[in-house]
Amino acid sequence: QVQLVESGGGSVQPGGSLRLGCVASGSIFSLNVMGWYRQAPGKQRELVASIMSGGSTNYADSVKDRFTISRDNAKNTVSLQMDSLKPEDTAVYYCNLHIATFRKDYWGQGTQVTVSS
Repeated sequence: QVQLVESGGGSVQPGGSLRLGCVASGSIFSLNVMGWYRQAPGKQRELVASIMSGGSTNYADSVKDRFTISRDNAKNTVSLQMDSLKPEDTAVYYCNLHIATFRKDYWGQGTQVTVSS
């Protein structure tokens, strides 16, 4: 079984920064994709950023040049540095682990990010 435990999140003013972290434990295979999704009230969950085990990254257009995703394969962690935050970034952020070999997706419990003045 795989568990994802998130940390970080909170409230910040526009233009501020926050950092999210996620630790994965359990039967984690070396070839996987880790990422962050978010879901705002009344909207569908959307991909924010993802990073492959080899380091390749992918970002939503709305967060490019503001957010940075990184991972530590030895520690099975993924982080999301969020800078220049905007009110539209307000959402619940979920950590995701995708194991393509088994077509499995695992999710964290979600952490609230609120950007407001």
